[in-house]
Amino acid sequence: MLSCFLLFLAGVVFCLSTGHTLLWALTLGLGLFFALGLRRGFSPRALFSMAWQKGRESLIVVPVFLLIGVVTALWRASGTISFFLYYGLQGISPAFFVLMAFLLSALLSFALGTSFGVVGTAGLVLITLGRSGGVDLAVTAGAILSGAYFGDRCSPMSSCASLVAACTGTELYANVREMLKTGALPTALTAAVFAVLSVLNPITSVDAAVLRALSENFSLHPIVLLPAVAMLALPLLKVPVKRAMAVSAAAAFLLAVFLQGLPARHAALAAIFGYVPAQGALRAILSGGGLVSMLLSAAVVFLTSLYAGILEGIDALGPAKAWTERLAARLGLFPAMCIVSAVLVAVFCNQSVMVLMDEQLLADAYRRRGASQMELAMDIANSGVLLAGLIPWSIAITVPLRTLDVGLEAMPYCVLLYAIPICYLFTKRYFRAGQNPPVSTEREESL
Repeated sequence: MLSCFLLFLAGVVFCLSTGHTLLWALTLGLGLFFALGLRRGFSPRALFSMAWQKGRESLIVVPVFLLIGVVTALWRASGTISFFLYYGLQGISPAFFVLMAFLLSALLSFALGTSFGVVGTAGLVLITLGRSGGVDLAVTAGAILSGAYFGDRCSPMSSCASLVAACTGTELYANVREMLKTGALPTALTAAVFAVLSVLNPITSVDAAVLRALSENFSLHPIVLLPAVAMLALPLLKVPVKRAMAVSAAAAFLLAVFLQGLPARHAALAAIFGYVPAQGALRAILSGGGLVSMLLSAAVVFLTSLYAGILEGIDALGPAKAWTERLAARLGLFPAMCIVSAVLVAVFCNQSVMVLMDEQLLADAYRRRGASQMELAMDIANSGVLLAGLIPWSIAITVPLRTLDVGLEAMPYCVLLYAIPICYLFTKRYFRAGQNPPVSTEREESL
């Protein structure tokens, strides 16, 4: 068994070091663990059944992943993201540039639900303004990433939040409400830290070229907020998230065609392959999204689920579960979750794999202590989802920093990523997350 894991990890390291997609390593892992099951005496049919049992569960969240790609592309085409950027940048005071960078990134990430999407849009604009205005780039990048991970953790549009809900059998919007409550204090503390850093790092000038490009190439009438309003308001009326996303995408499509003047064919192609602005100056900050952009994430989740089913079925994770049980008994559930999540991210460099493995390794420990599925979901969301951005070689931090062209010196300024786990560690008992009843029966209809 050890040799299989070592070969799999070697594949992960090879893919990360050579720039190849992790799908190759995950496919290798699936083959290795299938061979391990055969060696332990399981029939191919039994192993296929084990794999499909978990793979079928992951298919619940795959349509959400694909819809996220469609929505983010059409929000770009409809002017929704441009509206956020234009008025957000207009509201920036030079004395509070760093604080506004955090708040704008947080607002946009809650609307979009993707840290990479925020870094690639608002993040690029803000880091360019910071660079031209003489602000410390490490501080600026820390503020952007803190805001980006605010929504990556708790937005109803977040693929990571959807995956946590699917794995734990909890209801997405109940999780979002709980995450907003548990994140309120650390978010306020983070804002206070960036307010101080703003005073210490004021921006000397603001380049208005981006504002001109946005206003000249998009109609920024408030109606372009309709897709965002639909996405945030419909769930309050008990509309399932997939339908809310579909309505939001339809509204954005109509705005792109009838308000922004984009041909319907081009809007449809953007929904599938991603949006690319006609104006060259905006391509660096508004290009992206599309159903195709989420295929890799969906494939990672599906493949990981397949081999997770095999590992669980052949009891290959028994020693690891015993270790996590001892860890939970000695330190408590949430500290154990933090350690296990950090180890998983350090090994697999991927949030999706971490979420799936967290549930497998620690679910029994939570059940034995009478904790609900809601508590399990909250502990994953308040630990590994954020700690992934603090492992220097994880794609959760390396990709955003590469996009912003900033080094690892920005990591200490990613305040929210460690403020939430620390605050939650000391305040968890006041939120009574473990007293919330499991809601697994609502799982499929909520997605």
